[in-house]
Amino acid sequence: MSTPHSFSIERSSRHPHRIAVIDGPNMSSLGNRSRKVYGSIQSLDDLKAFVVDFGRRLGVEVETFSSNYEGALLEFIHESAGRVDGYIINPAGSTTVGEAVRHALEDTERPVMEVHFANIMAAEGMPRGLTSGRLRSVFTHSATGLCMGMRQYSYAGALTALTLSLDDPTFLGKGDAE
Repeated sequence: MSTPHSFSIERSSRHPHRIAVIDGPNMSSLGNRSRKVYGSIQSLDDLKAFVVDFGRRLGVEVETFSSNYEGALLEFIHESAGRVDGYIINPAGSTTVGEAVRHALEDTERPVMEVHFANIMAAEGMPRGLTSGRLRSVFTHSATGLCMGMRQYSYAGALTALTLSLDDPTFLGKGDAE
């Protein structure tokens, strides 16, 4: 999947941040799911290529990981915490039940952006919402930020915000001037 438009974002740092993008259960079905919600993206591999390419254009390294199994997600988070600067997670099928994954992300003490293709807070039948109606994510209350409802562009928004935030020495109160 190619990015149809070029862009440029002025960063305040040239530090090549490393950001892990995690896709949870059911994202492996991307391409076979509701076009209304998920758009024309054909596969999880296409999504990963989009995110890696977008990261490259931002000057950051993106590491992708996906699994339908909570234990695999936990193992990835535990083993990656020492090498990444932040996380982007689409909890997908774990959105309402992923407490163990949320705890693992919290324990890394790295910023975490939660992403969703759909607007999971939209009322049933609303554009960009889920056909089943609203979901309450267990991740939102401890996430650093949230991007949703913009299909794969939610990832681009989260990646941009996380990168610029990591460039900011005052992000999350680190290095605040007195």
